[in-house]
Amino acid sequence: MEIRKVLLTEDEIPRQWYNILADIKMNPPLGPDGNPITPEALAPVFPMNLIEQEVSSERWIDIPEPVLDILTLWRPSPLIRAISLEKHLDTPARIYFKNEGVSPPGSHKPNTAVPQAYYNKVFGIKKLTTETGAGQWGSALSFACCQFGIECKVFMVRVSFDQKPYRKSMMESWLGKCVASPSSETKAGREILEKAPDTPGSLGIAISEAIEAAVSDTTGKTRYSLGSVLNHVMLHQTIIGLEAKKQLEKVGEKLPDIVIGCAGGGSNFAGIAFPFVLDKMNGKDISIYPVEPAACPTMTKAPFVYDHGDTARYTPLLPMHSLGHAFVPPPFHAGGLRYHGMAPTVSQLIAEGIIEPKAVTQLAAYDAGAVFARTEGFIPAPETTHALACVFDEAKKAKEEGKEKVILFNWSGHGLLDLGAYQKYFAGELEDFDLPEEEMSQSKKAFENFPKPQLLKSF
Repeated sequence: MEIRKVLLTEDEIPRQWYNILADIKMNPPLGPDGNPITPEALAPVFPMNLIEQEVSSERWIDIPEPVLDILTLWRPSPLIRAISLEKHLDTPARIYFKNEGVSPPGSHKPNTAVPQAYYNKVFGIKKLTTETGAGQWGSALSFACCQFGIECKVFMVRVSFDQKPYRKSMMESWLGKCVASPSSETKAGREILEKAPDTPGSLGIAISEAIEAAVSDTTGKTRYSLGSVLNHVMLHQTIIGLEAKKQLEKVGEKLPDIVIGCAGGGSNFAGIAFPFVLDKMNGKDISIYPVEPAACPTMTKAPFVYDHGDTARYTPLLPMHSLGHAFVPPPFHAGGLRYHGMAPTVSQLIAEGIIEPKAVTQLAAYDAGAVFARTEGFIPAPETTHALACVFDEAKKAKEEGKEKVILFNWSGHGLLDLGAYQKYFAGELEDFDLPEEEMSQSKKAFENFPKPQLLKSF
């Protein structure tokens, strides 16, 4: 009998996170004056203990015991071999997926929400504000704040707020407060609504609202929390790939040939991939693919530039692939991937050619999600289906080449709160969104006068 689930015991959970900043060279974030931003300038937005992690160059950072205590509610997560899918695709490839849908909120997001809530708690913070696209991050932070007795306020992108009403109920179950973005509660939101009252919203807009809500609190006890993009978020997610390494070793797989994750801001991709990026930088032959929607082609079509991470330009200038901070993606059904930018660390790895981004259409993604549900049983989140579409392509390529490749991908969350989108897919009501070149060209004007990042080489 072939082993389907590869499990670790709780005492095998990684005790440290892997920090990729120890191994790659990065352009610094820039302030309004064009100079590198200081940690002190970030203090109104983040607690200093997280700022220290954001700029740390230590390769390994200890996971605090109170964080581990909560992570063990669902960690270590299972590594599952997709045997039924392999047979359906008639591929010689062995396909493994890390099931991050087993967390209480149902995605990988609590891997960073829990430590962020913890570090804010010990710093004396009473309230966190944040944004959310599909609602997975808002749910995760609400859950984490509930564990530590912190108030949580979530600005949810309007199109997803309307598409996924039960995400709000999920947040409220953990005492989180959720409003649609853009809202009338902030100056940034009111200005957007005045210009475009019917806007579907974007993560860039929601980030602006959440930052404004945090820094405008005169008590000094509110901070902002981000679910992707930043270095400390990527750091916390590496527990996924570190566990996967141990699990692959248990079944005699030394290293995967291919590592795949969907990428909106970059966190779940970084979580599965960064520990293997270290192997690749040390000479191992591994293909690593971040996968995005063709309707929001940040990595595959946008340039590597300095740009703001939010629409109102509250954030520093970040070195990243960007479609422009004012870009509003089409309202496709993968809210977690509707972001104009990409994590600076992921962007740097793309610029150096260490990883290779892919883009898939909405229908190709849902095609893959439906096949996965009918073979492996689990219904994947729309975001996860993008990774699956790439897995299918690589499995078919292995068949054509007649090679027994090992494919590892991150199953970043379940789709049980996304069944409305699946219903539209089954009814033939979903369509692919084509992003016109003129729209992309227009959006890129937002950063044309900003400084340009250097093309650094890490090795």
